[in-house]
Amino acid sequence: MTDRANGGAAPLVELRDIVKRFGSVIALNGVTMKVHAGEVMCLLGDNGAGKSTLIKTLSGVHQPTEGQILIDGEPVMMSSPRDALDRGIATVYQDLAMIPLMSITRNFFMGREFGKGRSPLGRFDIAGANRIAKEEMGKIGIDVRDPTQAVGTLSGGERQCVAIARAVYFGARVLILDEPTSALGVKQASVVLRYVAQARARGLGVIFITHNVHHAYPVGDAFTILNRGRTYGTFQKDEVSREEVLNMMAGGKELDELSAELEEFSRADAATAGAAEHTMAEGLHREAESLHKH
Repeated sequence: MTDRANGGAAPLVELRDIVKRFGSVIALNGVTMKVHAGEVMCLLGDNGAGKSTLIKTLSGVHQPTEGQILIDGEPVMMSSPRDALDRGIATVYQDLAMIPLMSITRNFFMGREFGKGRSPLGRFDIAGANRIAKEEMGKIGIDVRDPTQAVGTLSGGERQCVAIARAVYFGARVLILDEPTSALGVKQASVVLRYVAQARARGLGVIFITHNVHHAYPVGDAFTILNRGRTYGTFQKDEVSREEVLNMMAGGKELDELSAELEEFSRADAATAGAAEHTMAEGLHREAESLHKH
């Protein structure tokens, strides 16, 4: 989506020519991307493309070596994940940072427990917390009958949704989702994708990081392709097909070279097999003539 398409509003978050070096290793090399309110930006790339480094740079874990991060059009410097959270950028990592044996409610409010009364040291209001956790999960279509049940009893997709709902409840404006469907089956992945669409409808900006085009394409509005720390560019959904996205992710030139190499192997194998067959036929013919003479 262009700024014009968004009524001229500045992107919620924008990266401009981000470079990240670790010593002599260049992990990111001039990455540019922006995400508007009500948009799902899919960040796609194979393993080693630089997705993890970009996540950590956006979420305040790493600071860029070069380039700028802008929030609402203003340049910012985020020195920690807390800085990012305070600015409305929440990251849901693959491991979810949840404790399976603790309840849904305790996981929902972990690190943000609130007490009764005005004192911040007041007793944790478990009844109020249970009600909020149940209501927030209900908003995304997950009926939690007992919010005190261990979060480990939920399916993988439902646990993802707990983490996402928690981020939204505590004020996230930009959701960064790190491979949210990678370890899920089709049904569980559909639960997460449905909530991604709901988050977009509520006006959030979503950065959906994945290497699975088939999960990204149905919910994505735009696609930024990463390959070895560089971007191929950003494409709107009506500008690129699923197959073209897949080809760019894998590196079109490399795939063409691989196809040519495999074809050459096939020709060589066919020639070798033909020669062997010819040699065997000649041998059998000579053996038959020898037997006939005797």
